[in-house]
Amino acid sequence: MKLDFNLNLTQEQKLIMTQQMQLSIKLLQMSTYDLREYIENEFVENPILEGDFDFVQEDKAYEDKIDYKEMIKYLEFDNYSSQSYGEYNKDEDVSPFNFISQKESLTEYLNNQLIESDEDEYKKAIVSYMIENIDSRGYLDMPLEDICKELNISLELGQEALEILQDLEPDGIGARNLKECLKIQLIKLGVLDDNLERIIDEYLDLIADNKFNIIAKNLKITPKEAQDLGDVIKKLEPKPSRGFYTGEEVKFIIPDAAIRKIDGQYFVIMNDGVIPRLSISSIYKDILNNKDDKKTENYVKEKLNNAMFLIKSIEQRKSTLLRILEKVVDKQMEYFDKGQKYLRPMTLKDMAEELGIHESTVSRAIKDKYILTSFGTVKIKDLFTTGLSQVQGNGEDIAVVNIKKQIKEMIDNEDKKKPLSDQIICDELNKKNLNISRRTVAKYREEMEIKSSSKRKRIE
Repeated sequence: MKLDFNLNLTQEQKLIMTQQMQLSIKLLQMSTYDLREYIENEFVENPILEGDFDFVQEDKAYEDKIDYKEMIKYLEFDNYSSQSYGEYNKDEDVSPFNFISQKESLTEYLNNQLIESDEDEYKKAIVSYMIENIDSRGYLDMPLEDICKELNISLELGQEALEILQDLEPDGIGARNLKECLKIQLIKLGVLDDNLERIIDEYLDLIADNKFNIIAKNLKITPKEAQDLGDVIKKLEPKPSRGFYTGEEVKFIIPDAAIRKIDGQYFVIMNDGVIPRLSISSIYKDILNNKDDKKTENYVKEKLNNAMFLIKSIEQRKSTLLRILEKVVDKQMEYFDKGQKYLRPMTLKDMAEELGIHESTVSRAIKDKYILTSFGTVKIKDLFTTGLSQVQGNGEDIAVVNIKKQIKEMIDNEDKKKPLSDQIICDELNKKNLNISRRTVAKYREEMEIKSSSKRKRIE
């Protein structure tokens, strides 16, 4: 019998994205409310951490700048889905709200499936990263090209990982848009054919309006066949996340910062008072110096590293958000002075380029974040808009949000017996020096969930 002790070199592909990197991404996109809860849990699990959990900032000079009691706003409870998470016995003195905590998050559900899959760990790590970018609808909220750039992987490998994600349940998860979401579901049902695909690509709006005669004519099928295909599509789920906890059911809004005008100048005042001040316990230094107990030493080192990384990530989160808010104040000075009508175009891409960071970093940093202004609590994301160019005047762009507001005002004040068509609205806006097409008017109207003129018409 001969044993082979030869050494062999093997090349193994590994994704350079550690658990710490994933944690850093999670912390960046957490709301202040969620971050506080996360820190409290870490404090319980990590004996190395020390922290001050007083909710109100104790620094009197800091309190003089802003009253944080004003910053905390209570939101109504969201309606919980009809999905049952436990049986409630009327005879037992138990509240049904006790079962709400058992609601499984979409992220947990997807990651559990991923763990049980037969895919290699390299691809699993990529898919796990994608899962972190799933939005509240169940769609992949970040372009595949950007994900590949961040992870430094090929587009081909990214596409393979995306297919793994989209193969998970619920059906349609990981789609980039509604059309892809519907097609994924039909593929899994094994019923996607050319007619269904064409209806999804070209005639979804006609399905919503039950205009099956037009669909039938274009597809050269009978109206009954078109209606049957429409019924198939209507049974699909446009929001794969439905029934799962997605982080949208936050009960409190705690602004991350306040924008205050002091002596004619605007300042960003970070709301540090609601985040516990964390530090490292000095008690465990002696244990690290004791080389005799290796097991305890390793345990303390692990907890120490985790604690230090948490503190560093929280500071990085604050620093990133502060930089973004300072740039927002610079760009939106008139908005903070005069209100909504003076909101200027400002995109995530522009912000990212000016700060020298990735667009996805900006997106995560402002996710579920709020600021307190002189006219109320504002979601930071709402300050980012696209714009349309004026034909005359000073040539400045006008924010789309203001265009939509004008469209809504015109429709609200129209004669309901003769509602305004998209073309009439377009003409009126162009008279105000706005270069806008009828198609764009229709798009903005649909985004505001306002029906077409034919559906708004009233017979009196």
